[in-house]
Amino acid sequence: MSRVGRVERTTKETSVLVEIDLDGTGKVDVSTGVGFYDHMLDQLGRHGLFDLTVKTEGDLHIDSHHTIEDSALALGAAFRQALGDKRGIVRFANVSVPLDESLAQVTVDLSGRPYLVHTEPENMAPMIGSYDTTMTRHILESFVAQAQIALHVHVPYGRNAHHIVECQFKALARALRYASEIDPRQGEIPSTKGAL
Repeated sequence: MSRVGRVERTTKETSVLVEIDLDGTGKVDVSTGVGFYDHMLDQLGRHGLFDLTVKTEGDLHIDSHHTIEDSALALGAAFRQALGDKRGIVRFANVSVPLDESLAQVTVDLSGRPYLVHTEPENMAPMIGSYDTTMTRHILESFVAQAQIALHVHVPYGRNAHHIVECQFKALARALRYASEIDPRQGEIPSTKGAL
């Protein structure tokens, strides 16, 4: 069974191509024009063991918002596509990942119902290179809306903005990996409703 998603999204603001293989080895080819965001997408692919391609050309002469947002929307749609009917998946996962002084706790339910709860330390540095740190929540909102999953991300502490954001992406990668894995004991869709 191939669990691959491919989404192309073109607007007047951006052109995005995303491909994801949930059963990959962590091979990543990412280029959005936003260096730190590329670094975070690399974390997502490598720590999720997803083969991930993201190619985005956006209106960076305005700012990075549209480029980041549209990449996240396409990534969420590709992830949902790759999951298929979700037959046999584990469905739930809960992961904590530290990065030096920062800690991220991520819990996911591949439920078919989009919902995000997100908390992180306030008063973070506003920028990491050309990456606006307030975009982290918006990335997660956009991804969740298209992937149709319930996602809780909590960073109880951290000082360095780079570490605070990066541990969230690493924890998200692991949680998505574990929740989307095939459970050898589960041959059905893991829901009493019979659908997710």
